[in-house]
Amino acid sequence: MKRILILGASGLVGKAIAKECLNDFDVYGTYFSTATELAFDKQFQLNVQDGEVIREILQLTKPDIIVSSLRGDFEEQFNFHSLLANELKSTKSLLYYFSTTNVFDGDLSKHHNENDEPISKSDYGQYKIRCEKMLVESLGNRANIIRIPGIWGKNSPRFNDVKSKIESAMPIQAYSNLQCNFLLDIQLARQMRFIFENELKGIFHLCAVDMMEESEFYEELIHKLTNENINIQYNLYQNVETTHYFGLLSNRDDIPKSMKMTNKEIIAYLAQ
Repeated sequence: MKRILILGASGLVGKAIAKECLNDFDVYGTYFSTATELAFDKQFQLNVQDGEVIREILQLTKPDIIVSSLRGDFEEQFNFHSLLANELKSTKSLLYYFSTTNVFDGDLSKHHNENDEPISKSDYGQYKIRCEKMLVESLGNRANIIRIPGIWGKNSPRFNDVKSKIESAMPIQAYSNLQCNFLLDIQLARQMRFIFENELKGIFHLCAVDMMEESEFYEELIHKLTNENINIQYNLYQNVETTHYFGLLSNRDDIPKSMKMTNKEIIAYLAQ
């Protein structure tokens, strides 16, 4: 049974992947402050500022697969991943690094696929680009990039925020000129298990197969959740009326269609 080490196993993404893989892999995970749902001897507290700890974890677990879904200070994370890459050079471990749509936020004239060159204006997107490049340069085809859009789930911060605002009759903010797509945590986890099982490599855009205006997504979700008249405040992205395209496209054909969803199917699942 292959060993998986999930860096950030207490977060939304890491938790979903750990749960999905428990029956088919030997799963280990790290957390920063809140312990994971893994067995006591399968989890480790990790601060990205402490390089010695990750060395000890790697030596103890000897993972075949490492998933990085960490959050935090950008420079600290970059330094951590640089150390991680250096530690992995002498191993055969595969690394799957979670990145973001924001690597393309410098060009909103179109949606982007895996072959497009990243260009970002935001600090977040620029950090992710820098980290992607460093990992690939260090580990070659053992460094795999997973780019994802906004993640939803039955207990995700986004969904909990919507439900809280519905209950308190607070307005919900949404962009009316931003086309994008989303992804479910459980959907992402199933796709990642398939990727692990088949040792797929490269850059992956994991996302809904279609696009919606962000405001339309929220309208349909709220309509399915309540009959109350909820105030949606429509905003213009970058304060201009021009449509902005902020979605991920995929030109890969190695993930089955049965594992993919539309934005409307995401909404239907959340509203169940």
